[in-house]
Amino acid sequence: MLVVDDEVGILNFIKLYFVDKGYEVLVANSGKEALQKLCEKPDLILMDIMMPDMDGIELCQLIRNKVACPILFLSAKIEEQDRIRGLSVGGDDYIIKPFSIEELYARVEAHLRRENRQISNATVKYFGELWIDYSANQVGYYNEAINLTKKEYKIIELLSLNKGQVFSKERIYERVWGFCAEGDADIAITEHIKRIRKKIDKQDIEYIETIWGIGYRWKK
Repeated sequence: MLVVDDEVGILNFIKLYFVDKGYEVLVANSGKEALQKLCEKPDLILMDIMMPDMDGIELCQLIRNKVACPILFLSAKIEEQDRIRGLSVGGDDYIIKPFSIEELYARVEAHLRRENRQISNATVKYFGELWIDYSANQVGYYNEAINLTKKEYKIIELLSLNKGQVFSKERIYERVWGFCAEGDADIAITEHIKRIRKKIDKQDIEYIETIWGIGYRWKK
């Protein structure tokens, strides 16, 4: 998990508590530092709203389309409009300071359980004769598994779990390669989609649809 707060005391307090509970905790004391830590792909983000260089609202708006994990706001702002704004920009929860560390832990656990249920509910999906086993990171056709690279599978996983949603090449690149990855997203995604189609498109059935000028979506 990633904790973002400009108050060092709060950062250390939260980190020590969650490390003691068995969590791996990354910390950042500014929005800019948080952007760098996104390369580590945290499972959950705890984010203060009132920070000097970039407030939590701005940071959430910047990263929400690039990270799928739960984002929990920590804030001393107690007005209803502040809470509504936090949730409307993509936050999953709003926790008012000062908070009980036990309640914070319970909320973190609840959000992570919800994420795990969503994954487990989609353990295996069938698209005609094509199947995807999300628990085994495997794709197959009829009774035969298809040999895919790690990134090819991750692209299929991203698109198929968000059936009908269009993803730009840049967004796919950030989600699969990492937020801080350097490279040509256009070339990388074009070539990977081409290879994926050669492997999974059977009997002239197309699973990944090109939305010209925008990106790709899972079709079936």
